[in-house]
Amino acid sequence: MDADIIIIGASPAGLMAARNACEKGADVLLLEKKEELGHPPHPANSFFKGMLDRCGEKVDPSYVDHYLKGMQIIAPSGRRVVVETPGYAIDKTKFDRFYAKKVTGTGVDLRTGIEAYNILKDREEFAISTSEGVFRSKLVIISDGINSKMASLLGLKTMKHPEDIAWGIELDVMAPGLGKPDMFEYYVGNHAPGWKTTYSPRGGDNAAIGAYVRRCGKDATPYLDAWVERFKKLKGIEELEVVRKLSGGDPIVTIPNEYITDGVMVVGGAAGQSGIGYAMRSGQICGDVAADAVKKGDVSKNALSEYRKAWENEYRAEHYLGRIALETLRKMTDREIDEMVKVFEKEDLSFIHGSAFEQAMQVFMFMLKKKPTAMLKYRAFLRNK
Repeated sequence: MDADIIIIGASPAGLMAARNACEKGADVLLLEKKEELGHPPHPANSFFKGMLDRCGEKVDPSYVDHYLKGMQIIAPSGRRVVVETPGYAIDKTKFDRFYAKKVTGTGVDLRTGIEAYNILKDREEFAISTSEGVFRSKLVIISDGINSKMASLLGLKTMKHPEDIAWGIELDVMAPGLGKPDMFEYYVGNHAPGWKTTYSPRGGDNAAIGAYVRRCGKDATPYLDAWVERFKKLKGIEELEVVRKLSGGDPIVTIPNEYITDGVMVVGGAAGQSGIGYAMRSGQICGDVAADAVKKGDVSKNALSEYRKAWENEYRAEHYLGRIALETLRKMTDREIDEMVKVFEKEDLSFIHGSAFEQAMQVFMFMLKKKPTAMLKYRAFLRNK
């Protein structure tokens, strides 16, 4: 065999799975189809400190472009909810390469420019056919992103609601002073069905603006074009210089479904696990379980189910609450969204903390105390839309 564990895809989740498995004694081979790791990058280029805290990682200045105080959630009417929480606009290419260096430092064999084509079971081993020949291992971890075809080749339906992938386009743009503000801005409403448009200051004259939508096809261009024109009016900008255009998908409310079978584990975007920090933590769990399974000589679905148990213990409630919230948002009218945001406008929300489940309960109690009738808006979740 070429390794105990072969990981397909050097996504953040794949990198963490490789590192953790290697640190627990497994021989790990990590295959990445890109010739240069992190290029081109995924449009996800920002996160909040709490997300990275979940996987026990510290933010490194080497990949941070701009430090921010938090976010503003902006309703169609312009009402704003301000949430102060440390955030970071990052260079995703530098981020990926930073973690690749850490991972290879543990002994992981990382090889780029190798595309996987298929996975075949050969007695007690797996044979992965690639652009560089066939590689063999006891266990395979699939971590090649939301557009992964490897899991489907094995008959795995990794997401319960694949139709709810949020497809988006993000532009790196420039204009005088555009990157200086210290807050992310997220605009919600029916101009971006099912999710949001964004403004992420990146320091100096640099920023990123994007549109992310659900159930509107994979091409978010019409929504992005409309957002660019609206954004220029909002900020009083006559011309925006577009530096780069990136596109991709986010499985934010798809809910993980089948992501383990005999000798195979799926992690990260390919498994419907959303968010950089959350996906990295999922990768850590996956790598730990994989290494233990190899050490015991049992890579059956039953043995690998420890991965599912651990993941659901940490994230099941958060993913389902997130789905309820975004499905409610998708079905609400702009007027209802305005009324909802009004409840939180100019309020001190520093009391909100803990896991997503705990935060949801705190928000629920706040709304119940502040304006009980606002809770009726949650009936939108039940609408057939």
